[in-house]
Amino acid sequence: QVERTGHKKASSTIITSSQAQRLLSQPDSPQGRRDSLLMCLLLDHGMRASEAAALQVDGVDMTAKTVTFSRKKVRGTDKENATHEMTAATFDAMKSYMEQDAPSAGALLLGSRKNGELSVKGLRRDNLSKRVATLGESIGKVSAHDCRHYCATQMAKKGYGVAELCDWFGWNSPAMALRYIDAADVAKRDKG
Repeated sequence: QVERTGHKKASSTIITSSQAQRLLSQPDSPQGRRDSLLMCLLLDHGMRASEAAALQVDGVDMTAKTVTFSRKKVRGTDKENATHEMTAATFDAMKSYMEQDAPSAGALLLGSRKNGELSVKGLRRDNLSKRVATLGESIGKVSAHDCRHYCATQMAKKGYGVAELCDWFGWNSPAMALRYIDAADVAKRDKG
């Protein structure tokens, strides 16, 4: 567990691969399809909550299988705008959501009502964070940032390099990428 300071929770929740699969598997309903896409964006793409909440319909290219988004946290740098090729799971979730639930323009991820129906307004960042916490209740106190940590850990384990991780996550400093790569190297040595 990683100790945190500031307004974040005291320690991160480590998500296992089987737990990630549970978070990705949501019911076939408007809210469930939205939640499945949301979890793909967080777990497979490592998006920040603010990035996922700000996604726009016109940032999705189903033909190219890409999603383009803006990173407010690194505004004014070469990392501000990003395009990710969708993972297979993200593409499937996106296709289902786009065909059945997505608006024709504006915010991609719609908010939801207490009855599980989607609203016409975009999912705000604070409500997105609350939804992730609700979806993750079965495995502990899960945040969108825990999902980002999971994604970075998985990519480092697969052997992605410093430059690739910095580009994918929008990090300007290689120090962040090196933390994950070093941890993956230690885990490999401990197993072997």
